[in-house]
Amino acid sequence: MLKFKTKWFDKWTKRNNVSDGELLKTLENITYNLGTADLGNGLYKTRMPKLGQGKSGGFRTIVVFKESEIAIFVFGFSKNEKENLDKDELKYFKKLAKDLLKLNYQEIAEMKKEGNFICLKE
Repeated sequence: MLKFKTKWFDKWTKRNNVSDGELLKTLENITYNLGTADLGNGLYKTRMPKLGQGKSGGFRTIVVFKESEIAIFVFGFSKNEKENLDKDELKYFKKLAKDLLKLNYQEIAEMKKEGNFICLKE
């Protein structure tokens, strides 16, 4: 499976001390439907703990996901900053998920080469 984070999301992870290891655990949670919400169109909202805290007051991540094929972390926020996505944000991310899941391997490679997609380190 291809596992990426967007350039914006990579900056967000660095500001919030979120490791690729935590992101990989989050992908397992999506696979086993643990602490995740299927928002439709291949879009998932996941709960992630903050360092030293639990999931309930931690981070929320928005992931474009197609099982056994691709996962792209696109957005993250802290529960204390924002309760949930609003209607317009949800509409935007569903459209983004639809578009990202249409990308072929050559287009994905180009996004990676341009620095827009960053591979998760296993």
